[in-house]
Amino acid sequence: MPETTISVVNPQVLQKVFGSSDEHLRTIRRALGIQVRVDDPLICIQGEDGEMVRKAALLLEQLQQYVLRTGEITSDDVQRGVSELSISDHITNVRPLEVYGARRVRPKTAGQARYVEMLRNKEIVICTGPAGTGKTYLAVARAVEALKSEGIKKIVLVRPAVEAGESLGFLPGDLNAKINPYLRPLFDSLTDMMERDMLRRNMEEERVEVVPLAYMRGRTLNNAYMILDEAQNTTVAQMKMFLTRMGAGSRIIVCGDATQIDLPSHKKSGLVDALFRLKMIDGIGTIRLTTHDIVRHNLVQQIVNAYEQAGRVVYDPHQNIREEEHYTREEEHLPE
Repeated sequence: MPETTISVVNPQVLQKVFGSSDEHLRTIRRALGIQVRVDDPLICIQGEDGEMVRKAALLLEQLQQYVLRTGEITSDDVQRGVSELSISDHITNVRPLEVYGARRVRPKTAGQARYVEMLRNKEIVICTGPAGTGKTYLAVARAVEALKSEGIKKIVLVRPAVEAGESLGFLPGDLNAKINPYLRPLFDSLTDMMERDMLRRNMEEERVEVVPLAYMRGRTLNNAYMILDEAQNTTVAQMKMFLTRMGAGSRIIVCGDATQIDLPSHKKSGLVDALFRLKMIDGIGTIRLTTHDIVRHNLVQQIVNAYEQAGRVVYDPHQNIREEEHYTREEEHLPE
């Protein structure tokens, strides 16, 4: 009978992975048809199907790491892990994004793998998710790949210059100096995809543009990859304006996090509106990445989870704390 072993991180982590009265372990056993015993410091896994034994070992390692990062685990986390095992091999089968030089960008999670496939197959893609899930990074990689090998004439990276608690008017410098901090994350992604000299040449030849959203008005772009980042901070009118810049042979990618809206409270997010308004149109793909797709420093996932679980504390100048409220600007109604 096939058997393998993995290391126990520590008894406290293992207890959380197995769950109260081994409820999580029973879920894994039933789903994969395996047996598990602990022979400290090892977890021994065996079963009739060697592939299921391999997948169970992978899952138990992932769940231990998840507990180390977040401190807790739920039955939903375990069930999601079991479900994603069926497509984990699919991640490695997704063709990596070929950027300049020998560099390849590969999806690291099941959600990212679906996103990459959608980027290749849909003319417009709308991607939502928390910080660190690779929304913009993978979009830029796909655009660079298309510029390199598929006849796309230019990449246009766009961000709304929304004042997130700061006033542009009080920042030093001319207009470019004021706007550049908003565009810096897009430059960072680009410089990770191509050499600086090559990026400079592409920008001088207008094959790559990084511009504020307001600069898109009145333009029609053919054979271009247009990426709108931080789309949650567009108004409905701005989103319509951006989407209608699409010309022949062009593609559009819209990225944003609906839990991080910096618009005034009386203005509706163009991202939230577009998800509902456009969901039935063929050729438009929508995908929502989750905390399980976060690939930054492991503390990022813990931070995002902490904010999602705690909601937001609303402060009132006339009271110390009014009450804890959950963010209600429709993000809990976004399609999965």
